[in-house]
Amino acid sequence: MASPLSRGARVRRAWNTVNLSTPLGLLIAAATRTRVVPGPEGLLFGFGYRFPLPRAGAFTVGNVVLFRAGPDDVAARPRLVAHESRHATQWALWLGLPFLPAYLAAAGWSVVRCGHPGLRNPFEVRAGLADGGYRPRP
Repeated sequence: MASPLSRGARVRRAWNTVNLSTPLGLLIAAATRTRVVPGPEGLLFGFGYRFPLPRAGAFTVGNVVLFRAGPDDVAARPRLVAHESRHATQWALWLGLPFLPAYLAAAGWSVVRCGHPGLRNPFEVRAGLADGGYRPRP
């Protein structure tokens, strides 16, 4: 039996549905034939995402987290799940779809600054670089 959702998780889930970011995530999952199952904290997990973009091992759209790995691999990485959960909160705080261009601009700025889209991206930094599996470059 799933544990009850915290008030914050319920608000995030509802807000990411209303702001259309979770429906967009579900559309991406359907278009890429990625099966979605319920996850913790009101998140929805898609396993085995195979489309070439983005190149990340996991990414979040609203409350939908798409993983290239399978359920066993993801279960062994709770810090990655926490990282992606923080991105779901960022989608909510940015009112949904406006998060996407903001995130892309931050990734571009990070590439200009250090040659990597995540290491100087404030969204990734706030989600926890180490939790997301990022390794600092010298």
